[in-house]
Amino acid sequence: MSMQTGHVGLNVSDLDRSRDFYRKVFGFDVVRESDDDGRRYAFLGLDGKLVLTLWQQSEGTFSTRLPGLHHLSFEVGDIEAVRRAETVIREIGATLHHDGIVPHREGASSGGVFFEDPDGIRLEIFAPSGADERPAPTSAPTCGFF
Repeated sequence: MSMQTGHVGLNVSDLDRSRDFYRKVFGFDVVRESDDDGRRYAFLGLDGKLVLTLWQQSEGTFSTRLPGLHHLSFEVGDIEAVRRAETVIREIGATLHHDGIVPHREGASSGGVFFEDPDGIRLEIFAPSGADERPAPTSAPTCGFF
């Protein structure tokens, strides 16, 4: 059987805020959305392909203490794309971990930025190479503990 990830669905507390965040940081287009009271959602994609669905049906913020999603990671083509994303993340004031681009582990060239969306969901944008300008923050994978 051949398989790949389809899209990812996230519960959010404020659809407008989250939709705007993901559009600014990732450049997603709105594929479809509903403003029906009690059933608000947005489908976000790139080049006509659905990538992320946002469902306004939660309160509070993401908890790392509960089982479930650890973080959501997106691979981009090169480190320049990661740098552009980091600029946007800093401009909008999102929580940024490791103070910017870092390699995945000591000696690795792959790496990226680790940050949070408005509900505290942990995110990563990484490139397969070019992130080795700074040392990794720990000896463990940087995407594991942030």
